[in-house]
Amino acid sequence: MAVPILKQGPFLIASIQSALTDTDLVQLRDALVGQVGSYRSRGVIVDVTALDVLDSFASRTLRDLAHMVRLRGAETVIVGIQPEVAFTMVRLGLTLEGVATALDLEEGLFYLDQKLRSTQQEG
Repeated sequence: MAVPILKQGPFLIASIQSALTDTDLVQLRDALVGQVGSYRSRGVIVDVTALDVLDSFASRTLRDLAHMVRLRGAETVIVGIQPEVAFTMVRLGLTLEGVATALDLEEGLFYLDQKLRSTQQEG
């Protein structure tokens, strides 16, 4: 199942609407990493609100995605992790270490906007 990737100003937004296979996750990762360069995006938001499970492969793939995107010069925020999913991830020792998270899409956009502003002020 393809995940739609929307361009919103300098950001890309991928909203996962249903459980994805491992292959779908890898395709999403590769598409987002590629589009960061194509659109010269400054940030990526991956919305996982609709997911009620985030297994070890999905967690690792999202973490790898964020690290790859950072190497391309952009930031990633994972938004919408449900309380039950967060609880299970902690119990299983799954982390998104080094990856920004936010409560929802609005907070994710705010976070990226603040990051972009601080980067512009530094440069």
